[in-house]
Amino acid sequence: MTRILALETAGETCSVAIIDGDEVLEHFEQAPRRQTEKVLPMVEALLAESQLTLRQLDGIAFGHGPGAFTGVRVAAAVTQGLAFAADLPVIGISTLAACALSAQDIAPHRDVIAVFDARMGEIYLGAYACEEAGARALADDGLFHPDTLPALPEKDWMIVGSGLVYDEALRKAYGASRCEADVHPHAKAVAQLALSGFQRGEGVSAEQAQPVYLRDQVIQGAVR
Repeated sequence: MTRILALETAGETCSVAIIDGDEVLEHFEQAPRRQTEKVLPMVEALLAESQLTLRQLDGIAFGHGPGAFTGVRVAAAVTQGLAFAADLPVIGISTLAACALSAQDIAPHRDVIAVFDARMGEIYLGAYACEEAGARALADDGLFHPDTLPALPEKDWMIVGSGLVYDEALRKAYGASRCEADVHPHAKAVAQLALSGFQRGEGVSAEQAQPVYLRDQVIQGAVR
């Protein structure tokens, strides 16, 4: 049985989750710009509810970005601190993948484009084939201008996330059958996406819990 703590603070929400075998517990709040003060008390409350200590866990997963710079840093820093304290391995998970998988709880749909408003006239975008507890990347996560969106396979897409402020450009590019702006990445999805990695022994040391910003990188949407 694998026990994982997961944190997700990259957007306008704050959530923590624990997977313990077949059971999943999650605390989720709307908390724009308040993740720093919220996340540790939420972790403590969830551990108490689960009747677990950090040292009884097998690893910690976190949403490593992209997202709001402060929120992404919070998840990475808190994960590092907790993992150092309990000598636990960590795995970082794309927040776009977590958002795509989280959408399955609202409107199950296999092919999902997750988009976040990156400000400065740009969006973060990732495309995923989703299943009940998994999301397979169909293109690299990237930072794009709405007028130069990446080419993606022709599919019956659902588009989710705050990047739907550019609804018209996204619909024109991908012909989505459904758009849901009020979808956020959940820690539950982060844990689900990290589970197989921990089971395969792919967790890394705490100092390798690093944020992924994308804005500091040149990323092209290479279709797979």
